[in-house]
Amino acid sequence: MMRLRIEHTTGFAYPGEVSASYNEARMLPVSTENQFVLSSSLDIEPSTSVNQYVDYFGTRVASFDVLSGHTALGITARSLVEVRPRPMENSDMAWEDLAVEAQRSITTVEMLAQTPRTAPHPEVMELARTIVQEHDNPGQAARAIAVAVGNAVEYVYGSTGVHSTAAESWEKRSGVCQDMAHITLGALRAVGIPARYVSGYLHPDPDAEVGVAVVGESHAWVEWFAGDWHGFDPTNNVDIGERHVLVGRGRDYNDVPPLRGVYAGALTSDLHVQVTITREA
Repeated sequence: MMRLRIEHTTGFAYPGEVSASYNEARMLPVSTENQFVLSSSLDIEPSTSVNQYVDYFGTRVASFDVLSGHTALGITARSLVEVRPRPMENSDMAWEDLAVEAQRSITTVEMLAQTPRTAPHPEVMELARTIVQEHDNPGQAARAIAVAVGNAVEYVYGSTGVHSTAAESWEKRSGVCQDMAHITLGALRAVGIPARYVSGYLHPDPDAEVGVAVVGESHAWVEWFAGDWHGFDPTNNVDIGERHVLVGRGRDYNDVPPLRGVYAGALTSDLHVQVTITREA
């Protein structure tokens, strides 16, 4: 078990005064069977009222407007989360049973459909189909597909953009966690395995010292359904564990951006992001 304190600061700086902005933040973790949120808070500058709700996919959302003139917008999310081990379990479900089971719930049906962000490159589809032919167990095949994507794509910050698609990232064989998650999702869905995008945080040090604050990161990984939902991090080629803190789930990144909004005024804006994670226990 790990107890992690997370501080995530983000926002925009504008070259001139903005008369109004309308925003949504998805930055606060949720309690699940594997993690418990001990405390969480959201500070916004300029100060404003906040409407909080849980969206369709179960993600905590803070919706807020700033209707007075401002030249910067800052949001700081602070959370203390207890994360428990997530044991790896492969059910004995056969491919035929998965095809039937996946159609019984909207939770799985809607995670079979590709989105413009996840639509796979033909080479990725062929890779996934080849792996499937080698496995009688969908869960084992899913893991092998995710590992193959992680091995094939190099983590290179700046090689892709926030709007890059899975196919574009595969062409470059490089990207960030968002891209690797999208490529993996496309591959899994192409062979009939329901899969969803997960956003959250990752403590970068498996041997982290208690009380030492480190530079962390917003992170993305995947979950697939093969009898049960299982999480995997293709960027680091590891199962989801005590260092991963879940914030939101969706069909792709578009469902779970940390900060989304529109504003009236300046023509451009500069985004800033900083994440600090401290192991408390």
